[in-house]
Amino acid sequence: MKILQVVTYISPDGAYGGPVRVAINQAKALTELGHDVLVAAASGGFKGPLPTEFDGFPVRLFPARKVIPNSGFAGLTSPGLLHWLSRAMRGADVVHVHLARDLVTLPSALLTLLANKPLVVQTHGMIDRTDNPLAVPLDWFLTRRVLGTARTVLYLTERERQDLRDVAGQHLVLRHLPNGVDLSADDVAERAVDTGTVAEVLYLARLHSRKRPKAFVEAAKVLLNSGISASFKLVGPDEGEASEVQHTIEESGFSDHITYEGFLGPGETQARLKECDIYVLPSVDEPFPMSVIEAMAAGKPVVITDTCGLSEQIVAADAGFVVDGSGSALAESIRELVNNGPLRSKMGAAARGLVERQFDLRRIGADLDTLYRDVLREGQEAGAQLEPVR
Repeated sequence: MKILQVVTYISPDGAYGGPVRVAINQAKALTELGHDVLVAAASGGFKGPLPTEFDGFPVRLFPARKVIPNSGFAGLTSPGLLHWLSRAMRGADVVHVHLARDLVTLPSALLTLLANKPLVVQTHGMIDRTDNPLAVPLDWFLTRRVLGTARTVLYLTERERQDLRDVAGQHLVLRHLPNGVDLSADDVAERAVDTGTVAEVLYLARLHSRKRPKAFVEAAKVLLNSGISASFKLVGPDEGEASEVQHTIEESGFSDHITYEGFLGPGETQARLKECDIYVLPSVDEPFPMSVIEAMAAGKPVVITDTCGLSEQIVAADAGFVVDGSGSALAESIRELVNNGPLRSKMGAAARGLVERQFDLRRIGADLDTLYRDVLREGQEAGAQLEPVR
């Protein structure tokens, strides 16, 4: 089967986050099953010619162009990508678009529909109910049409499922598909539990206001002021918060214990997660963070907020702490894990077990394979019903 996946933006610092990681992971899993898969995207930030591989997988990248100022990724488009896509999709059996309210993926999905190609869309929690003055007309003229006409719309959580129906109606063809990570190497690195070893607490995500990196720094400051022995590290591309984070670190008086390390390429993040003892993501309204799944796959206990889409699974598995988002709750959960090595090991093992049961990429790849075959079969059956009687 020839499968074309489209995602909004690929850059060396991984600034677009989870959707790119998911697209590449899915493509790798489908290739292992014998499919011919290509990932296409708008791109920027690379030095020299755009690469033909990203995180070890073939990609087709095209220069991104900002057409709406001060609108983040939503204001990006790529005429080169759209022109190429109009021809490339002719040879595809299925087009899978990682859909957002932007001028890359929405036009890509519309081109797929106009070409009468089977379209699967996956929204990663990025299309929800909104009163944004730019999103409302976009939804009215384009988003609803794409969602309503796609053969299948993939969702991560029950909240996302309801949001999609609120945006585009009850008639959507919806199917649940979680994110996954590759467990085939199975090389979980366990750090020895040693009361004399300083625990490392890691934040690895974009430095964006919704991710709340400053809340991480403030919690670190509270804990260090109380005499706790730990190191606190932040890793990720700057999305508007780096200067404030750096200023808060400098003002804390603990710049030798709290460090912003900059960003890592996507191929380097899993190794970095294995080096830490505790993973913390204080973000709010986080649909289904890949970094949390990857940290759990590395056998690390996690601390997240109760608005994260993974909160119920983490509570049920006892794989970490879910807090209300307040600074005090965040700090106390980190404190308990820092001070209790056996608890870290227990929760880390539970976290790994949760990923093995629910987020194994091989299982998710097999589910996608079945989904694509169902989409093609249903399309063939619908086409046969439309044939004239002879």
